[in-house]
Amino acid sequence: MNAGFIALTLALTFSAFAQAPTDVVATVNGKKITVAQLEEYHSQNLRFVSQRRITKEVSLDDLINRELGIQKARKSGIDKDPVVIQKTEDILYHAQISKDLENELKKITVSDDEVKKYYADNKEYRSAHILYRVRAQPSPDEVKKALEQSLTIYEEVSKNPDSFATMANKYSQSTAAPVGGDLGFQPPTRLAPEYYAAIKGQKMGFISRPIRTQMGYHIIKVLGVKEFEQIDKNLYKKVIYDQKRDAILAKYFKDMQKNSDIKINKNLL
Repeated sequence: MNAGFIALTLALTFSAFAQAPTDVVATVNGKKITVAQLEEYHSQNLRFVSQRRITKEVSLDDLINRELGIQKARKSGIDKDPVVIQKTEDILYHAQISKDLENELKKITVSDDEVKKYYADNKEYRSAHILYRVRAQPSPDEVKKALEQSLTIYEEVSKNPDSFATMANKYSQSTAAPVGGDLGFQPPTRLAPEYYAAIKGQKMGFISRPIRTQMGYHIIKVLGVKEFEQIDKNLYKKVIYDQKRDAILAKYFKDMQKNSDIKINKNLL
């Protein structure tokens, strides 16, 4: 056998033994970082383009810094901080859902026919509004005043529809006021349910009576309706996908609630 080949074989064998997955490549205040951990992290690191030149030394430095940060956090007791606990619980919540439902969610599909059927009953409108805001928890007087003001403006724009943009610019408390209250085209999912219900099925030029949403009272004018051929079909596929996903999640939690001991004090709702 060739002596060079034997030497190469021995060198490779020695290298393999020298870098076994369980070998410790570094210790940080007694905490071990193994070759396997470094290889896994370095492999992930190489998948992302950055301004750094990614070497094993760079990846190891990242792992050392991460461990130092974790050790300091534990020493300072930050893991007991309510904000950190909340974030940790959020991670656990989403991780469990992903573990239980990942395969089922991957099976969701949305066809072009489903998009067409959905859009036939949920068209995309361009609308403008005049908004009188109320707080999330308003007083009865605040609600009454906002309604009275909106009814007064509604009477005026009903008599003179062409004045809508001017009235919106003058009176609306919406960020769209400077452009006559024009919100542009919006799919149903980007509008409050009450808002969309008020304009659904209406023709261009329609002006609604004041409609209450969580934002306040809206007077809404329909400025246009998109035809199916004009819509972003990928956006609506996402809308339908979300609905199917939400249905799976609803069933998942409904089944979980059935097998749990849950008590609700409705007097406090």
